[in-house]
Amino acid sequence: MTPTIYYCYDAYCGWCYGFSPIINRVFEEYRQVMAFEVLSGGMILPETAQPVSVMAGYIQKSYKTVEQRTGIRFGEDWLWHIFHPDESDWYPSSEKPAVALCVFRDYHPDLCVPFSAELQYALHYEGRDLTDDEAYRHLLEKYGIPETEFYHKLHDPGYKEKAYEEFALVKQLKVTGFPTVFLQVSGTKFYLLSRGYTDYPTLKKNLDEVLNDMVSQGK
Repeated sequence: MTPTIYYCYDAYCGWCYGFSPIINRVFEEYRQVMAFEVLSGGMILPETAQPVSVMAGYIQKSYKTVEQRTGIRFGEDWLWHIFHPDESDWYPSSEKPAVALCVFRDYHPDLCVPFSAELQYALHYEGRDLTDDEAYRHLLEKYGIPETEFYHKLHDPGYKEKAYEEFALVKQLKVTGFPTVFLQVSGTKFYLLSRGYTDYPTLKKNLDEVLNDMVSQGK
């Protein structure tokens, strides 16, 4: 089988946002020799919708750590909701961006890595509410996706089911935090390349070590 990178992430994960330039770089460097899959983790799935104020206090303290370690920047429009949670109308949920990724896969299955980064930029920099259908419209033209089809599928229970199957698969892979990256080299053989934020040199080193071992073993 073709070696496959599995990138387990969540659209609402700030560390994944910081990691997105790194996984994008790996994608561009290795996309000709291996496959890439993005799995949504379902990090925020409240039984009843919870306002952004539930997590805002923690994020107010933690987002600077993400910026300092990764070099990423959070946008003012996103930060407004974090620092004005009582005025915000946001009720974060990982469900809709996960469904959107499943729909996107119908059109561009080989571009899920950059699309996942687009979703995170839309949220964390541009301040788009990913629970709102309108948060995705600007990406449809960019990727040549018919709007009517996309929104029909976005509300199709079948795609919601696909998203929850991804959440279950991530749990089956024993992912306990995001981002996490695996390399699958056979039907049953997975290598853990990174757990949590990992810089590019470390991720590349881990990946190349596995690939070199495969070559030396004649696989």
